[in-house]
Amino acid sequence: MNISKSTSRTSQPVVLTSLMIGLLAISFSAIFIEWSTAPAAVIGMYRLWMSVLLLSPFALKRWREFGRLSLRDIGLVCLSGVFLGLHFLFWIQSLKMTSVASSMIIIALEPIFVLIGSVILFGSRVSKSGIISMLFAILGCAVVASADLGKGGGHLYGDFLSLVGTLAVSIYMLAGQKVRASVSSTTYNVLVFLVAGLVLFLFNVMTKTSLVSYSGHNWLMFTLLAVVSTVLGHGLFNWLLDTVSATTISMTILGEPVGAIVLAYFLLGQPVLLLQGVGSVMCLIGVFWFLRTNSSRQSDDEENPAGQETDSAYRGDGPERFDAGHA
Repeated sequence: MNISKSTSRTSQPVVLTSLMIGLLAISFSAIFIEWSTAPAAVIGMYRLWMSVLLLSPFALKRWREFGRLSLRDIGLVCLSGVFLGLHFLFWIQSLKMTSVASSMIIIALEPIFVLIGSVILFGSRVSKSGIISMLFAILGCAVVASADLGKGGGHLYGDFLSLVGTLAVSIYMLAGQKVRASVSSTTYNVLVFLVAGLVLFLFNVMTKTSLVSYSGHNWLMFTLLAVVSTVLGHGLFNWLLDTVSATTISMTILGEPVGAIVLAYFLLGQPVLLLQGVGSVMCLIGVFWFLRTNSSRQSDDEENPAGQETDSAYRGDGPERFDAGHA
């Protein structure tokens, strides 16, 4: 795979190192969550709001972008924020109930769900290869879930929550794609993170969950999620989009479940069952196949302008595709 759009050979080691650092940073997201004893909504709320504090200085440099937002854009930002908040609520809770392997593999289906939504909402077309790869990936997730059958209803419910969280983050991507074409990813993230954090704040208030009575260890995990997984991890990917292709970033992010599973094995002592391993490989092959198929169609569309609109419905028009959605 050609990793570079415009980098020289001398800069390729820097690019590769940055890709690996970014991958490691987002892979640690599930580990930090497992290491925290705080409720899911509290973890998500502080991760989002701390990220806002870190990103705000960069967003304020683009303050004119805020004025370009129409009422429709603001409505879409709010809708995106609601579903991002729900995503964190369901996905983080899934990690509390099932294994990292099961939760992370299921959420790897996000790009497939986004394309399905694009087909329904925007009339995007899917090739036969795309359909086969999607079905193969979904079958792989079913195999992963089957490994949890003997672990009790709690693990299966955790798998279900991960699936719901994946659907929520897919809606978040679809709802905000028009706004992401108008403003930078930093500005968009700050606005959406604010709304998503507010959703989780209201959930905590309604459920009478404590907002501040947590140990220093938990506050450290909140901070690491914001600094390492969100700002450093996805920040590196956004920065690299100036020099490497979006497909390369997609393929790198595809390694997140693998990285999280390996880290969970060594740091959390979570073994990978045979069915989980088989299903994980099937799912990742299916998603990889899907992304490669979509990338090929993208190249065809660049030669055929009539296909550009269809492809952009999935891709979100560039860097904003990698705006710290779930990890």
